Amino acid sequence: MDTSSLSLPLFLFNFFLLLLVILLFNKMKCSLRSSPSISLTLTKKILSHGPNLPQGNLGWPLVGETIEFVSCAYSDQPESFMDKRRLLYGRVFKSHIFGTPTIVSTDAEVNRVVLQSDSKAFVPFYPKSLTELMGKSSILLINGSLQRRIHGLVGSFFKSSLLKAQITADMQIYVKESMDNWSDDQPVLVQDVSKNIAFKVLAKALMSVDRGDELGVLKKEFEEFISGLMSLPIDLPGTQLHRSLQAKKRMVKLVHNIIRSKRENDDEDEVKGGPNKDAVEVLLRDASGQFTDELIANNMIDMMIPGQDSVPVLITLAVKFLSDSPSALHHLTEENMKLKSFKDERGEPLYWNDYLSLPFTQKVITETLRMGNVIIGVMRKAVRDVEIKGNVIPKGWCFMAYFRSVHLDPSYYDSPYHFNPWRWQQDKDTNTSSFTPFGGGQRLCPGLDLARLEASIFLHHLVTRFRWVAEEDTIVNFPTVRMRRKMPIWIKRRD
Repeated sequence: MDTSSLSLPLFLFNFFLLLLVILLFNKMKCSLRSSPSISLTLTKKILSHGPNLPQGNLGWPLVGETIEFVSCAYSDQPESFMDKRRLLYGRVFKSHIFGTPTIVSTDAEVNRVVLQSDSKAFVPFYPKSLTELMGKSSILLINGSLQRRIHGLVGSFFKSSLLKAQITADMQIYVKESMDNWSDDQPVLVQDVSKNIAFKVLAKALMSVDRGDELGVLKKEFEEFISGLMSLPIDLPGTQLHRSLQAKKRMVKLVHNIIRSKRENDDEDEVKGGPNKDAVEVLLRDASGQFTDELIANNMIDMMIPGQDSVPVLITLAVKFLSDSPSALHHLTEENMKLKSFKDERGEPLYWNDYLSLPFTQKVITETLRMGNVIIGVMRKAVRDVEIKGNVIPKGWCFMAYFRSVHLDPSYYDSPYHFNPWRWQQDKDTNTSSFTPFGGGQRLCPGLDLARLEASIFLHHLVTRFRWVAEEDTIVNFPTVRMRRKMPIWIKRRD
């Protein structure tokens, strides 16, 4: 994601909020006795739930605590907003963020219950610009049987041995092509390199777009599209949201052409009955007939959002943490060198299960997910009053499950800010409520196994081909997790 394209809209958004606070403050000085109807409604809602509504502070009228939340999110410790309130009010508290009253949870068990709830209790909640871009039929927004059907089909395909074998072969080719062109007289920007590789893998897995002009056009349009995810929700010519919506229309048209071509092939019985090569074919051949071409095309684009962002960030953060931990890097290098020597001696290629069978490499990835928090949290909206562990989440309020605070909580993890892959050495269970790097419940990220596989392949080829020295760089956690300087490293090829 182009970070420069995100910074301006967010700066304007924060400036607008600050200006709004100043105007509201001046207005309040003129008439302290007047109260907006929205505040009265909120007050009645709070009083009606009595002591079961979590403690907290709703902040300024309309703006709430958004400015402090965003300010902390840009800092080195974005969880400081949560930590301060957790000390005052407990692990679950009320606030007012992004224009809506919100129950914030840093409690692992409460988060687990919400994530596993169905649409009768909670539905997804996203910023308006995001919902505008995704549309009403997006898998990220829809609920009920249609969501479960799409998620189940795509999830099964992503877990299949066939796709893992394809992605392993593709990833090895793309990584080799990239690393062959690395030079030791200029730094390699790991964030950019991994993003380029991950996009190629994703485009092929979703819709069999591989090389050539089609891939270039798709990448260019996608970059324009995601630039609007955190933009001001104004769809007028010249705005970022308008440009992003137009980019999505062009991408949808491209995917429509792919679907049309696949339908023609199926009609001619050339490939019908064979294994599905990509996610488009999975939905296209579904016997239920629920999925229109428009729904398939739009969802292919939407599935690229989490897929394109999470894998490159995971790879980049792993390189960052390993660079800062020589002992972990040494241990991981030895493990991967041993596998490489074993395969070279027998003249065998590396298969997907070889990469995933490296125990310490998997512990490094797990610890990177815990510390890096590629997904800092998720938001839901309550469709009815819900009570969990004595805390009421009122109907119409948002719920924020803040994973980062859980992953960095000393009551769950010893020395949580220390990168320590060995903490997982005793086969510590990763299927607990205190470890949710990919969310959970019915909306658990279907590509979590593929993210691990891609990161494992990249790290294997990096440490077996190169030594490196990393330049100083820092992690930026908002609006998305990324490295400020794109993680530059100076490489030296191994003999």
